[in-house]
Amino acid sequence: MLSRLDLKGSPYLFIAPFFLLFGVFGLFPLLYTVYVSFHEWSLIGGNEGFIGLDNYVRLAGDAKFWMALYNTLGIFIVAVVPQLLLALALADVLNRRIKGQSMFRMVLILPYITSIAALAIVFSQLFGSEFGLINQALGYLGIDPINWRGDKYFSWAAIAVMIDWRWTGYNALIYLAAMQAVPKDVYEAAALDGASRVRQFFQITIPMLRPTIIFTVIISTIGQMQLFTEPAIFDTGGAMQGGTQGQFQTVMMLVFQEAFRYGNYGYGSAIAWVLFLLVVLLGLINVVLTSRIKGA
Repeated sequence: MLSRLDLKGSPYLFIAPFFLLFGVFGLFPLLYTVYVSFHEWSLIGGNEGFIGLDNYVRLAGDAKFWMALYNTLGIFIVAVVPQLLLALALADVLNRRIKGQSMFRMVLILPYITSIAALAIVFSQLFGSEFGLINQALGYLGIDPINWRGDKYFSWAAIAVMIDWRWTGYNALIYLAAMQAVPKDVYEAAALDGASRVRQFFQITIPMLRPTIIFTVIISTIGQMQLFTEPAIFDTGGAMQGGTQGQFQTVMMLVFQEAFRYGNYGYGSAIAWVLFLLVVLLGLINVVLTSRIKGA
């Protein structure tokens, strides 16, 4: 009897700590955010009363929210598409027989493990408006200095560079692991048939890596919709304003600003919950598109 109970119950005991921690630190805050979003909630007064959908009605007409969402999607497109393409190219190079493969792989992962403080110092020097290294280099070429934080699209490009510098190597190593699982016989047969390396890449490597590419696209979509660290570092004022006109303020920066700077926890929770629904929606769109790609 005890052995039968142990056999059936022990798997649940082994996985119970994860679900317990997830319930306390994941599920409960998520559900509590929904509750807070239906209330007028401040830092000093706490729960000041039930207001129903007022926070969501305010959000629908809030130009700051729509601007933050536009910035988030814009930075996502500017950063993620080049990032994944470059990661694929780097993985393909490292998948070949070259000298110092281990060293190059270590170099690829270094930006990912570099501290955020170091990232802030380096890129503040690179993208400084007056004495930044990039503007100095442009000056040598006869190009006027760029106000990286003042212009919307230049600020997007600067933040995209920060994102790509940090995450390209990480994705490249994921692609490299998937490439090394592709049977070498397939490439040898293609080479005997006269297929060039470029043709092998597009007709063998890419199709074989399709599940991995789909995985990185979905993970990148989820991560970039919650983009906070890089634009917060780029915003030297520390007010989460995202520039003087909010030109690079993301949705997560707006959540932080409303909840922790202005003390509007109810409204900040409403924004966070809408962002969660948008992430779920984009995830479902990715699933639908990838299922069609698999069936094609």
